[in-house]
Amino acid sequence: MADDHTHVQDFFSARAADWDTRFPDDGPAYAAAVGDLGLRPGGAVLDAGCGTGRALPALRTAVGPAGTVIGADLTPAMLAEALRAGRGTAGALLLADAERLPLRAGSLDAVFAAGLLSHLPHPDDGLSELARVVRPGGRLALFHPVGRAALAARHGRVLTDDDLRAEARLTPLLADTGWRLVTYTDEDSLFLALAVRTG
Repeated sequence: MADDHTHVQDFFSARAADWDTRFPDDGPAYAAAVGDLGLRPGGAVLDAGCGTGRALPALRTAVGPAGTVIGADLTPAMLAEALRAGRGTAGALLLADAERLPLRAGSLDAVFAAGLLSHLPHPDDGLSELARVVRPGGRLALFHPVGRAALAARHGRVLTDDDLRAEARLTPLLADTGWRLVTYTDEDSLFLALAVRTG
């Protein structure tokens, strides 16, 4: 497992410094996806795999000053960039593994996860852990500012049916890990899967 995590840390550490400048126009898509989570003032939300914290300001706006916003990431360099960008004022930043979060069971209303799924060494463990920390009826947003086909093209890959984010694969994966898929959007300009915590 350590090797898997080291690979993820190496990948993002090498890209942290210019991450935001590589994707400067994603802000509105992040804000819209956060809006779809249905957060309420005073709520508690985790940005799992928060990276440079681009979702944190929108999450703070959604839960208001009385709410709790936590941004967790495995890569210190990404969290350092979040601080440098001033996003640490929108939420608490936590160096943590999404597969082993130092949070109480059922303590959150929602989880926002941008691009996280494809970087989890063990997606079933990661989604189960996210379910553990969310109350029954709470929500999960799996988000990416471009759809699966556009992302595959960006990386020079062919989109295949075994892609983890394909609806036919994602639906049972979520069901097996404590979630029920509610809506699924996969367009050129947006990937957003919204799920509800079961049980």
